[in-house]
Amino acid sequence: MARSTADSAAIRKALAVGLASSAYGVSYGALAVAAGLDIWQTCVMSLLMFTGGSQFAVVGVIATGGVAAGPAAIASAAILGIRNGIYGIRMAPIVGPGRWRRLAAAWLTIDESTAVAIGQSTLRTQLIGFWVTGAAVFVGWNATSLIGGLIGNALGDVRAYGLDAAAAAAFLGLLWPRLKQLQTVAVAAAAAVVATMMTPVLIPGLPVLVAGLVAVVVGTVNWFGAPEFRGPEPQPGDIDRPGETS
Repeated sequence: MARSTADSAAIRKALAVGLASSAYGVSYGALAVAAGLDIWQTCVMSLLMFTGGSQFAVVGVIATGGVAAGPAAIASAAILGIRNGIYGIRMAPIVGPGRWRRLAAAWLTIDESTAVAIGQSTLRTQLIGFWVTGAAVFVGWNATSLIGGLIGNALGDVRAYGLDAAAAAAFLGLLWPRLKQLQTVAVAAAAAVVATMMTPVLIPGLPVLVAGLVAVVVGTVNWFGAPEFRGPEPQPGDIDRPGETS
């Protein structure tokens, strides 16, 4: 069966996001080795944990506190990982039933795959966006994690290359087309302001969750959205009398 234009567009977007997200796996690999992990530990974490935010949290805490900071590193990673469970609730109706399918989907339910999937207009393109993005990021992330680990300190400060900002740039590209209404802009702005204010104060992971709660509150109250149209109130003369048909 020929591939539709919508299918092709979803695949292109998925591969583009996968490429951008995979790029900063080099940053993770280099930082992990610099923090004291060896190549195998660095790669196994990417294979099994496979959530960049949590991996960076673990590496960051270990880099500053050493092995003694292990419990704090685990706590930070767990806090950041909570969002993946929330994504799973959103993605379950799209992925559909089946034990093995859901097991594979749970492995690939990350920021990028969820964002690309919900940005599509049909169930078919949502599935394409989810699976292609998840697979692209998984393969790319693990490959670049290995490369970053092998290169290690030879890169110097990996932030100088902008690799740590690749994921944020990819997400901004996904979010921007959806900012068409004042309510959507208000939700995004409120979450961004809260996350920025909380980052210097709270431990890694908490600012994201607090910002998420703020986004839920602002989105629920719908202060900046268009009022719901209920239609005119029925008038006495509008009620059908017995024997009359409308």
